Amino acid sequence: MSASDSPSPRRHLDRLAAEGVDVVRVTYPDLIGTDRARDVLLEHLPSACDHGLAFCRAVYHTTPQGDVVPVAGGLDAGLPDVCVRPDLGTLLPLPWEPGVASCLGEVTDPATGLPAPESPRDLLRTVLDRAHERGLRPVVGPELEYFLCEAAPGSPRGWRRYSEARGVVYTAGLRADHDNHLLRTLRLLRDAGLGVSSGNHEFDGSQFEINLTHSGALDAADRAFRFKAAVKELARKEGRLATFMAKPFADAGGSGFHLHLSCEDEDGANAFDDPSAPHGLSATARHAVAGVLAHAPALAALANPTVNSYKRFGPDTLAPWLIDWGLDNRSAMVRVPPERGAGARFELRLGDAGANPYLLIAGTVAAALLGIEAGEEPPAPLDGYGYDTARAAMLPTSLSAALDALEADTALTGLLGKAFTTSYLTYKRDEVERFRRHVTDWEFTEYAYHL
Repeated sequence: MSASDSPSPRRHLDRLAAEGVDVVRVTYPDLIGTDRARDVLLEHLPSACDHGLAFCRAVYHTTPQGDVVPVAGGLDAGLPDVCVRPDLGTLLPLPWEPGVASCLGEVTDPATGLPAPESPRDLLRTVLDRAHERGLRPVVGPELEYFLCEAAPGSPRGWRRYSEARGVVYTAGLRADHDNHLLRTLRLLRDAGLGVSSGNHEFDGSQFEINLTHSGALDAADRAFRFKAAVKELARKEGRLATFMAKPFADAGGSGFHLHLSCEDEDGANAFDDPSAPHGLSATARHAVAGVLAHAPALAALANPTVNSYKRFGPDTLAPWLIDWGLDNRSAMVRVPPERGAGARFELRLGDAGANPYLLIAGTVAAALLGIEAGEEPPAPLDGYGYDTARAAMLPTSLSAALDALEADTALTGLLGKAFTTSYLTYKRDEVERFRRHVTDWEFTEYAYHL
């Protein structure tokens, strides 16, 4: 079973039934990239396609703790519906759930018939339409890291790291993965049709990275979204926790969401390649890099979307906290890998794994497009090891500062749209305020005995 142009629901029904599928899980991303879903019995799939599935619009405004943030169009409007219709062209099997297939849902406002204002997938489509108007087709290759944890009843968090092995960066096998988690997960993700290519143990104990193949930006976002949901679900089936949060442990590094971006022109050639140009990069590529650098403070609000995100940054973390670029330089925010020709691209290392794939890709493509339209050149590339504030400006150091930068960047928010931007800022500023009022374990440990 693979995604394709969607024939009639009846043809899908017959095929699914022949494959032993009796349930279709219709799923879509919320603002933070968490999957929201409903399981539909196969015989009721035609009705779901015709009439849609009703969900409360405020699901987009609901926090991880279940509170509803007062975003316009939700509580103030009496908690109206959105309508979700199965996109049968995105059907994929769930090898770990016998009899179940999954598809993405198209989310619309029943009152207008238009995409829901908060829909991350439709936001990305809007940005891609702008790229297509310029004769460009963005191509994206996602790389994501995560930590695997095991239950630890009685501990403060309830979870501990799956493995404490150190010094096992870029390894595979039992040395750092005693239960073969990575191998098992990689095979199941492959069988689910998510386009994974490879995986390895990463820098810290219990940290893994799995790479996805590159494809058109919307397809890459779809697969990254489904990949994250699948990894978390597979861990749950084993009684474990897979977390993509930016920095779950104070004594370990963070988890990144690195994004490789190139663009094809109308002839299908790589628009970033030009052997005769400086560094072998076309003017389009250089302008795209300049755009990402220029809009980096605002882009951080989408690439680093949590309070926790900014604890991943800092000197010697290999997580970028300065606004710079370099040629095959992993200490830069934007790295240009050495491949040219069909492989010419840049790697944005800014994002952390907690980012919503649709918003990270939409924001990156939007910033690149703004750079292309402005036609400006980037500064000289970073030479040597980075993290020198004398050579590059700093990124925002908190979610609050990043949200302010996003609001102030009217060029970027103009591309993202007022309705989405207002909803996102309201939702995320509520997160900042809730954290500001929360008393942490660190504060109690630091002050309670002595003060």
